[in-house]
Amino acid sequence: LDVAYMATSDIYFLGQELRKLAEQSCVPIAISLDHGATIDQIQGAINAGFTGVMIDRSSCSNEKNIADTKEVVRMAHAVGISVEAELGHVGQAENYAVDRDAALTSPEEAVKFIEETGVDCLAVAIGTAHGAYPKQYKPTLDFERLAEIKRATNNFPLVLHGSSGTDPELLRKACSMGINKVNVNNDICQAAVRTIKEGDFEGNKAYFAFYAIKEAIRKEMIKLIDIYGSTNKAWIPEPKKTPRHNMPF
Repeated sequence: LDVAYMATSDIYFLGQELRKLAEQSCVPIAISLDHGATIDQIQGAINAGFTGVMIDRSSCSNEKNIADTKEVVRMAHAVGISVEAELGHVGQAENYAVDRDAALTSPEEAVKFIEETGVDCLAVAIGTAHGAYPKQYKPTLDFERLAEIKRATNNFPLVLHGSSGTDPELLRKACSMGINKVNVNNDICQAAVRTIKEGDFEGNKAYFAFYAIKEAIRKEMIKLIDIYGSTNKAWIPEPKKTPRHNMPF
């Protein structure tokens, strides 16, 4: 579960609530800060109980990216929290004509980055972009580059951002070639929006809008988990039973 940064007070509240929910799950759930931009944001997520943080300095120079990532690794590893960073730069889908090839990840630079920072996983730019694509564009992935990065980094854990709007078969292939974590947001949001647009929520039915959205997201996630090749691959820990009240029933 990736969470984009918000105000410090909000992220602390959300982190605590997510930890409670995760502890009750029958499958492991990681709570990760997505695209943290400052050290203060990273510290806020750590204080909030997140299990992983991402420091995104991909729009900075490689030297700045390495230095800041190294500092976040020092902070997070001291309390047992994993760190994700981004090398190359995954741009915006609305500007795909330019952003697609503007800052693809170099295999050689990936090796150096991993060695110098001690990061736990690396987001790479291989052709996807964040957000919704204009109708005339469909993302194309550089699988040769992905294979080179995976080989050069000795099978290091890699992350794919901006997967929404990408052909499912391309995502399936990327995961089979070594993408270990896939970030998706817009596709899930669109599933929720479709449910509201197409559903009947007149009168008192509006009270059930939340449940309809929840079910739409659940169905979309089932599809995505299958595309990523992760169906039935979670280990099953014993969930922690958290009492919901003190009543004797």
